[in-house]
Amino acid sequence: MPIPPTEKIWMDGELVAWEDATIHVLTHGLHYGSGVFEGIRAYRTTRGPSVFRLTDHIRRLFRSAHVYHMQIPFSAEELCDATVETIRANGMQECYIRPLVYRGYGEMGLNPLPAPVNVSIAVWPWGVYLGEESLESGVRAKISSWKRTDHNVLPPGAKATGQYIGSGLAKVEALHGGYDEAILLNHAGYVTDGSGENVFVVKEGVLYTPPFSAGCLDGITRDSIMVVARDQGYEVVERNLSRFDLYTADEAFFTGTAAEVAPIREVDDRPMGFSGRGPVTKELQETFFAAARGEIDRYARWLTLVEDAPSH
Repeated sequence: MPIPPTEKIWMDGELVAWEDATIHVLTHGLHYGSGVFEGIRAYRTTRGPSVFRLTDHIRRLFRSAHVYHMQIPFSAEELCDATVETIRANGMQECYIRPLVYRGYGEMGLNPLPAPVNVSIAVWPWGVYLGEESLESGVRAKISSWKRTDHNVLPPGAKATGQYIGSGLAKVEALHGGYDEAILLNHAGYVTDGSGENVFVVKEGVLYTPPFSAGCLDGITRDSIMVVARDQGYEVVERNLSRFDLYTADEAFFTGTAAEVAPIREVDDRPMGFSGRGPVTKELQETFFAAARGEIDRYARWLTLVEDAPSH
């Protein structure tokens, strides 16, 4: 979907006009995928816009950069402040936030170390990633023929730009087959992620999700749902999941910053037990949105209120 332009993008410490936020065609990251990024959301609350788990996202950004030998030329606190500053500058009440750290212009070749490290933060309005109707009716998923990379091929725990080209192959394959989303297996045949989301299944009231060792991303929304589910009294188990576990689940759903909490109504043309949004998914989804919108005091620690944040 087209990105609706806003007014300002933060680039290397300065706010620049949207149309001026450009890079050189010989930027290293453009040629080799040498960058790391985050997807973050700000939600409308009664106290103004609030960024959901901002500190946790920026910490993960630094972890990803560390894996790829990228020294970010700003502190985590400075990037948190820059995120808030960018939201304010654009007058956003709700938005998607994309921090990007990338190897810039000045070096060509597979040794990335001499290339400069640049940082940008953009915000724009972005609705439900898998479609507004997906939150209630759920999506159709397909097991992809493309596999998630092994830990010794590319580190799946790092959120790196180049790694997502495989997810793009899986997404396009699913769309061409008439499905909404793909689910990728690892080379042992166990479930890892969707093309851009974590995966949960529900069986007899117990939640199951793949462990990090399977090759899934350390999802912030994944963690939020695990916390919320346990607070609601559900048992949450991290274990390897097979196709059979997906096919025979009572309920299943995707989690992710873009997708939020999206029910899966069928996998490989096999309907879930509820063939849509089941009761457990509905309860967790509603609680997640209430938490993100500042309606549950218990989860207030997850919110960075834009108007309350210091201005620099």
